[in-house]
Amino acid sequence: MKKTLIYIFLLLFISPFIIVGYYYTQYNYDLDKLINYKPLLTTRIYDRNGEKIANLFSTEHRYYATFDEIPPRLIEALLAIEDTTFFEHHGVNFDAIFRAIIKDIKARKMVEGASTLTQQLVKNTLLTREKKLSRKVKELIFSMKLERELSKEEILERYLNEVYLGHGYYGMKTAADGYFHKDLKNLTLKEMAMLVGLPKAPSFYSPTKNYEISLGRANRVIERMHSLGWIDDKTYDKATKEQPHVYDTTLTQNQAPFIVDEVLRELIKDFPDIKTGGYDIYTTVDLNMQRSGREALKYAYDRNIARVSSSEDSNDTNLTQLNGALVSIEPSSGDILALVGSVDYDKSPYNRATQGRRQPGSAFKPFIYQVAIDLGYSGATQLVDIAKTYEYEKDGEEMKWQPDNYEKNYKGLIPLREALIHSRNLATINLVTDIGLDTMIQSLENYGIKNLPRDLSLSLGSISLSPLELAQYYSSFANHGVQVEPILIKKVEKNSQVVFRQEAKRKYITSPEQTYLMTSILEDVVKKGTGRNARVSGIELAGKTGTTNNNVDAWFAGYSPSIETIVWFGNDDNTPMHAKETGGRTAAPAFSYFYKELLKSNPQVQRKFVKPEGVIEVKIGGETEYFTNTSKPPKNDSTEKKNEELIF
Repeated sequence: MKKTLIYIFLLLFISPFIIVGYYYTQYNYDLDKLINYKPLLTTRIYDRNGEKIANLFSTEHRYYATFDEIPPRLIEALLAIEDTTFFEHHGVNFDAIFRAIIKDIKARKMVEGASTLTQQLVKNTLLTREKKLSRKVKELIFSMKLERELSKEEILERYLNEVYLGHGYYGMKTAADGYFHKDLKNLTLKEMAMLVGLPKAPSFYSPTKNYEISLGRANRVIERMHSLGWIDDKTYDKATKEQPHVYDTTLTQNQAPFIVDEVLRELIKDFPDIKTGGYDIYTTVDLNMQRSGREALKYAYDRNIARVSSSEDSNDTNLTQLNGALVSIEPSSGDILALVGSVDYDKSPYNRATQGRRQPGSAFKPFIYQVAIDLGYSGATQLVDIAKTYEYEKDGEEMKWQPDNYEKNYKGLIPLREALIHSRNLATINLVTDIGLDTMIQSLENYGIKNLPRDLSLSLGSISLSPLELAQYYSSFANHGVQVEPILIKKVEKNSQVVFRQEAKRKYITSPEQTYLMTSILEDVVKKGTGRNARVSGIELAGKTGTTNNNVDAWFAGYSPSIETIVWFGNDDNTPMHAKETGGRTAAPAFSYFYKELLKSNPQVQRKFVKPEGVIEVKIGGETEYFTNTSKPPKNDSTEKKNEELIF
């Protein structure tokens, strides 16, 4: 009887090995997925300072780590708890299988597994999780064959990148970044032990869900390493007592969703695998300034809502449609530093900074005046500020246009500087008339401005532009006469190789001297004109407000000596805002807030405009005016000359 039982036991024990041996010799299983391993890899987006903006991935969030990147201690910890004899077996540990069978028979249930790391890799990558004998046989065969194709180091590299570690993290490098915000090389032994303890039950041992249980599992890993003699007593004591800080962050870690959306929009055609190819995308964005941009918009928005809500006629204003956008660039390089497409991305991801096209109103006037300055006008040139009626034909019908100043008055003659400082509509229209509409349009087109209206409404900014487009055009003022096309992406790398690089396109508009004349006027707009709400103590700022008919749009477009910023507010349905909302009142406070934060985060930023050598100052009536060889000082009689003082 005993012999019969022994024979039965031996048959049961030996049969699986006979079956495995038979199928091993008869079938050639496809191991290409692991031999030519090409996993789905996460793309990372960085700001200009190397700070990560976000992760981009499709179904699996995974950073790839080569074997050389993996700390030896991490490998030791993994082998200690999962497969101590990894470097000794050939894919299957038959001794462990025999011991597991004996324990399972004694317990009359499955109490111990015997899978090697190779078997785990095969099961997770090539097979299903179904609990059938056929699947187990395939697993054993695949594992032994894989060990003939790959080195132990290659198998470990694939395992450590393929293994699922909970929270949506695939691979040790991904989990190290997600749970601890660290590179693999900076992990402590306790952190490594927490990671290698996860594969057995990622959800149960998750440090974000069951922190104490995760620590307990890690301590068992450390105890195992100690019992094997792989760490000393001092290391053991220190590691078991440590309680690492664990982060519970989103998988994308998206700090700037508008930037991420724009990056995708720009690159998806050239890189269709952008979410699976493991690219490193380096943007021009400064995350500190991006945060300041969001805060600035929210500040101005809340201020507007509170002001209108407390007004007597608040019931006549629909506040649910109000929104805004902000874009800030470095005009010398064209780098986009901040790009905010709405007050709240979660409520509205539509990017008004790049896709919203609205009329800039008087924020467009500096281009009109720059044309005049380049033709020889100066800030002292007298303009005619009187009302006129313009007759024209539309669809065969005679029409009349009677523009007016915002203040509903006119001053007769007014210096060009004062006309722009106080945004006088009539003076601007008469200036365009004097220069000639065709000449003005041709000059503006030479500046690179497109889709211009072909009538005098151009004088009041009837063109439709996005904030980003306006930022490009304004760069000619902020960048000393050279217009730059803003860029968001500096370069894209894959496997440390540059696969895409971008530099801003430049267009010469006018000389630094002529541009400085405009800057000096726009400085006065901020100091004492319609842009007073944009002022910031400690830094020189230049800019222009813009308000369209019926207060539909409110703009502030301006710049410091090194940073340019455009702010827009308006209702998404193009209905008028509250009657008192203007560019100076609604948009300028956001501009001011942004530059106050800029001074806090970048106190070294350039604060004063530099006057080019070709610009001269002349005192006229006690006030300083600026001139160049093109925009010459006015001729004066002997009486007037007594009141003038030339300053070089």
